[in-house]
Amino acid sequence: MAPPLKKKERRKSEGAADWLLTYGDMTTLLLTFFVLLFTTAEIDGEELRIILAAFPGLGSQQGGVTLDEGRLAELGSTLMSLPSRTAGRSLDEARRQAISIFEPEIRSNRVRVTRDERGLVISLAADAFFRTASAEVDIERSRTVLENLADLLRSDAVADRHFRIEGHTDSIPTDPAGQWPDNWHLGADRALNVLSLLVEYGADEERFQVMSLGEQQPLFSNETPEGRAYNRRVDVIILSDGNL
Repeated sequence: MAPPLKKKERRKSEGAADWLLTYGDMTTLLLTFFVLLFTTAEIDGEELRIILAAFPGLGSQQGGVTLDEGRLAELGSTLMSLPSRTAGRSLDEARRQAISIFEPEIRSNRVRVTRDERGLVISLAADAFFRTASAEVDIERSRTVLENLADLLRSDAVADRHFRIEGHTDSIPTDPAGQWPDNWHLGADRALNVLSLLVEYGADEERFQVMSLGEQQPLFSNETPEGRAYNRRVDVIILSDGNL
């Protein structure tokens, strides 16, 4: 004889609890978010522009209808309207090398590495590289940095590049009776002295331009001591294609 049936049997739940579904979704979204952060931090700038050019109607980015690899014309552009992918990658590689080489100096504000319309800019703080009120390079404090910079300028990453050294000053006038009648001359002498040492350490002199901008292109206001300290600098620029 079969056992009697219970009036009610509690049905066992199957699968995970409902709250785990929400938790899993949140975890997945967080993971995706951090992956995207990492990806955009490492993406090649020229690659991104070429990808954007494949999508029509993205503001100033006019493009075609495909992401397939091929000639630039198939991406809705031409060699004249998009910069060379290889050239862009070389400056990106040079920037990565510079940040790695000068990491201690970047942290101490002796060196700044930036990129603008001129190209890759390596700024040397004048107060850290020159003797006070002088265009003479403090070789004991600057030798290692300049040797590393010369190594970077003759590396494969910038093999086909030209360079420019720009001397910048703050707005405080020089002593007219002194060695430099104005800030133009002071900026020029500092730039020339940096060039001489870079060439001594192995950089190719024929690939350089030298100019002084005096006080005409400050980074910050000259109204404060801190601003003037940032403005006193020598910029060593790995030039982009449009600034040869």
